[in-house]
Amino acid sequence: MGLVARKTTVLLGGAALAIVGGVLQVSAQESAGNDVVTNEAERQGRVTLLQRLVVGAGAEKVAIDTPQSVTVIEQEDIDVMQATNVGEILRNIPGVNTAGSDRTFGQGFNIRGIGAPESAGEEGRIIVNVDGATKFYEQYRMGGFFNDPELFKRVEVLRGPASSTLYGSGALGGVINFTTKDAADFIADGETGALRLKGGYNSNRDGYLGSFVFAQRFAEDFDFLLAGNYRTSDSYKTGNGTVINSSDFSAWSGLGKMTARVGDEGTLRVSYQQWDSDAADQDYAQIGGALSDGTVSGFGTVDRHVIDRTGVISYENPFSDNDMLDLKLSASVSNTSVAQENASGIPGQNFVCGANATANMFCDTDYGYRTLQLKAENTSMWAGDTWENYLSYGLQLSHQTRTSESFLPNGDPYYFAHHPEGTDLKTGAFIQNEYIWDDRLTLIPGMRVDWRTLSPDESTGLSGSADDWAFSPKLAAHYRFNDTFAVFGSIAHTERFPTIDEMFSTPFPSYGLDKERSNNYEAGFSVSAFDLVQPGDGLQFKATGFYNDISDLIFRQCSSVTACNNGGYSAQYINLNAATIYGAELELAYEADYVFASASYTHVIGKNDVTDAYLTSVAPHELALTLGGRLPEHGLSFGWRSRFVAAPQDSALRSSEADWTGTSTRFAKSFDLHDVFVTWKPQEGQLRGWEITGGIDNIFNSQYKEFLHNDAGKGRTFKVSLAKQFGW
Repeated sequence: MGLVARKTTVLLGGAALAIVGGVLQVSAQESAGNDVVTNEAERQGRVTLLQRLVVGAGAEKVAIDTPQSVTVIEQEDIDVMQATNVGEILRNIPGVNTAGSDRTFGQGFNIRGIGAPESAGEEGRIIVNVDGATKFYEQYRMGGFFNDPELFKRVEVLRGPASSTLYGSGALGGVINFTTKDAADFIADGETGALRLKGGYNSNRDGYLGSFVFAQRFAEDFDFLLAGNYRTSDSYKTGNGTVINSSDFSAWSGLGKMTARVGDEGTLRVSYQQWDSDAADQDYAQIGGALSDGTVSGFGTVDRHVIDRTGVISYENPFSDNDMLDLKLSASVSNTSVAQENASGIPGQNFVCGANATANMFCDTDYGYRTLQLKAENTSMWAGDTWENYLSYGLQLSHQTRTSESFLPNGDPYYFAHHPEGTDLKTGAFIQNEYIWDDRLTLIPGMRVDWRTLSPDESTGLSGSADDWAFSPKLAAHYRFNDTFAVFGSIAHTERFPTIDEMFSTPFPSYGLDKERSNNYEAGFSVSAFDLVQPGDGLQFKATGFYNDISDLIFRQCSSVTACNNGGYSAQYINLNAATIYGAELELAYEADYVFASASYTHVIGKNDVTDAYLTSVAPHELALTLGGRLPEHGLSFGWRSRFVAAPQDSALRSSEADWTGTSTRFAKSFDLHDVFVTWKPQEGQLRGWEITGGIDNIFNSQYKEFLHNDAGKGRTFKVSLAKQFGW
């Protein structure tokens, strides 16, 4: 039996025994130690970044008490950042980076070295959900997520493969959960409605935001929210004054959500959101590729119209009088479409639609992904004098369709071989047990099995489907010695299926691809302290070390039909190598009446196990700091935010400013960025209900490039927003 098989067997046995043991537990030894306060954040009345509640199965927990690295971004953080795109919200989270570019059409994510813009499968290695609806999009030279930060009130990032048990196989990097706003977030106690108007401006360059939120409670058990945003901006400048071509955009987005109470405790939610951007003469390569002087990239330009739609119906009922029931049901549809036309082709070459097979990616084409999903989950609870046990289990079904309709210049339809059409049908069953003894020891075993059928569309000329199954077990533990010190650890395994693109790209389909496999090990400790400087203040520290062993990585061995022909390849994608990614994340947070601070340090190393070369998807180590103050009686808060990013670990990837050519090759150097922010929310008087937020990003106008981006970042940017809320 191989090493991977032995590890999988151990995981399966351990998870099964722990689940059975938790279910059969009917008594537990009473604790001989001191009582432990289970919710220090609530006791102190003050919450740090590490004390924010993590939404999930089982007992409610805060981030510092979970045996997994989790970061929660709340509405206040989103407002202070005044982010133009979703990627800007995530950059201060340890182990999390954006990949691709800062262009609106070029957004991608990277968690712990998993996720890069040039690979078709990277979007599938991180699971992204919006209100529980799984979002997925993959297209050559494009990002994979299209939305506006103004629609969200919360972002939850779970790092590492352990999340696969609840959210789906293949989350090698982790899971990102976005939660949209609710009417209840705006309607004050004693009122029945609210209207919030907001306008914003940023100087780099001439970016404008117009936004409204209308919330109405029509009855005690029924409320409704309607939100709309329009955002526009010219192409931004870097620190040295270079204009990054095609970073300009205009987009509108909207959200409608109805929430109704059903029966005594049930909650029904129905929501629909849409993001729409129609842009002409955009760079074909949205993930980067503008030349160092800001001129058009080597792929030319194209007109693009991107529409992203998400609809969700969900029902929840805790059944507080029945410990066996805590039910969650949801049905969702995600539909992302990209219409391309008038592509210029590669300047100076005969790479235009109809010239040859490779050049036909410049034909007028309508791309699309539509995912239908059903999920049912229930949690049953048992309890004794000194113990509690939560058993969560459920089913998840999804049907994804990939479409691609291309046309030659004469109007004849044409099949684009490198964006094959097909369907991806998945069925997943999961079970996770959470056993808590004496509010000290928490054991969380779990397992998930996913079955997948991948079928090519008849337009590919291929026949036959690919059936497979994946196994994702885990075992996690957390132990609190006292109010101050705790330790935790976990072991998890997951497997990622090949995507439609990887398996069915013709004329070199890649039948027989094996699943990618990941074994992840984590261990760490946390420290909490209270009443340090003043009564009620709090300090938390969490340290996590991880080791991720990935095998059977899927690799694209030829980038075009011509390259495949010249190389004599029989398949475009193959299982090539194994990789090891390991590192540490340190998180610190402090909260007091007048002062708040946070710090995080991330050091990740990734290597190809075959060649011993550094992985180009792993960002350099980074230190992020935030120090702020507040005057509660005046509704004023302010702060300084910094990032210190090292040079790439591989010396061959370090560069001077003159080396930045904007190609897909990774080149970067160390940099530091500094921002300031201030928010004023008057609580009394005639100005009550107004909110003014200001800030300066990249104060010192540094010229820099994120390692996982292919263009330099924004120079100095002044930001300001003004909001007013009315209630009735």
